[in-house]
Amino acid sequence: MTSTTSAGSDPAPRPKRRTFSPEYKLRIVAEYDAAPKNEKGAVLRRERLYHSHVKEWRAARDAGALEKLVDQRTSPARPKKPADEAENEKLRRQVERLEKELARNKAALEVMGKASALLEMISESAD
Repeated sequence: MTSTTSAGSDPAPRPKRRTFSPEYKLRIVAEYDAAPKNEKGAVLRRERLYHSHVKEWRAARDAGALEKLVDQRTSPARPKKPADEAENEKLRRQVERLEKELARNKAALEVMGKASALLEMISESAD
């Protein structure tokens, strides 16, 4: 059976990560805390959240860190690295990867050389 989609096309677009404003987080924590015990799950289901969200947001609220309620990974206020610094980091990672690969290849060649020498020695003694 053959596929109708081409190998290069993605059938579904990648989902976009949800972001939450600090005001939303505070409102949900307050609503969750005010809900009777048997209705807390309904709040989470309605908002499509997990208990871990509320736990994390409550801890940040209790610590008085409203600015910590902003997701630093996706915050527009997050400063971007200069292009040359980002390029240097990328090149450092590439050099690290290539050095590991080189060390692995050297070890493989050493093992192959020893195996070859052993086979030669065995074949000479068999003659």
